[in-house]
Amino acid sequence: MLTLVLVVIATALLFEFINGFHDTANSIATVVATKVLTPGQAVILAAGTNLVGAFWGTAVAKTIASGLIDTDVVNVTSQVILCALLGGIVWNLFTWWRGIPASSSHALIGGLCGAALAASHNNWHVLIWSQSAAEWTKSKGLLWKVFVPMVSSPIAGFALGMLIMALLYLLIFGLSRAGGPLRRIARPRWVNAFFKKAQLVSAGYMGFAHGTNDAQKTMGIIALTIFGAQAAGTLDNLPSWLAFMHPHGGEKDIDSWIIVACALVMAAGTAAGGWRIIKTMGHKMVKLHPIDGFAAESASATILVTAAHFGMPVSTTHSISTAIMGVGFAKNPRALKLTVIERIVWAWILTIPAAGAVAYGLLRLLELLGWA
Repeated sequence: MLTLVLVVIATALLFEFINGFHDTANSIATVVATKVLTPGQAVILAAGTNLVGAFWGTAVAKTIASGLIDTDVVNVTSQVILCALLGGIVWNLFTWWRGIPASSSHALIGGLCGAALAASHNNWHVLIWSQSAAEWTKSKGLLWKVFVPMVSSPIAGFALGMLIMALLYLLIFGLSRAGGPLRRIARPRWVNAFFKKAQLVSAGYMGFAHGTNDAQKTMGIIALTIFGAQAAGTLDNLPSWLAFMHPHGGEKDIDSWIIVACALVMAAGTAAGGWRIIKTMGHKMVKLHPIDGFAAESASATILVTAAHFGMPVSTTHSISTAIMGVGFAKNPRALKLTVIERIVWAWILTIPAAGAVAYGLLRLLELLGWA
């Protein structure tokens, strides 16, 4: 059914739009909280850098399209993808409404796993748990591509944020002990002035990194839909105006039109903003200054770009949240607000099963109605 395929693609782009205003709040919260940019200026910067980052590789998209669900066990129909997307969207909107910076990435992965389980009638073999290649960087499956990064990326974000902050403090301390003009540079007024400019670079780096990772997840979902439709023969007699939907590359390649569509929609979603989450990320966890924002953004963006290179769909939320925590810990371990952190951690733990449960229930409902 071509109409259903088009509905699924539209829903995927809706998810990408929601991802834009949901996770963009995470990527620009620090630059807003430090008052280096106004919310409007930060959104424009993030939208532009998201757009550039979305064109930077397709490794994460290929993981989503072929590295998590075993298509030999279940036929990934348009109904399965639609329920997966709706599961992710429902959880994303709920956490956005509550101002909780949960992970859009894990909401999408949870939705995909839940819908696939329902379609396979609870055959857990439908989920690719672990497939190791000769090189660990080429491994596939939920273990290597989702769960290991889900644990390691927050730890890395915390450690790198703390390390960068500590090194910056050591540098400033060293300058303050020097004589002449070097000592003057270490004064708070000069430090703030310098890092207000430096944070423009780190904020752009963060937006770029967000685009490299998050935009690719929806690319993978749309590609999975196209592959399934092609296998079912749905694309055999496309009208001429939809001829671009035929896969043009090799198996599991991501076509250019998918990349362009996801990049533009994410940029548009970014422009819509997400101020509820900015409030939590930028103000409630720890008080931030420009030097803190620079350290947190640099640490988080480095984690995201590295993960994207290896095809790991990690969470922007996890990386920036823990980077902010690491920066706060380096300044003063007592400055962290543990009640807010506890709330965020619970959202991390619940995201995959919650989105998966919604998607599972939706597909079961479609089956009862005879629509799947």
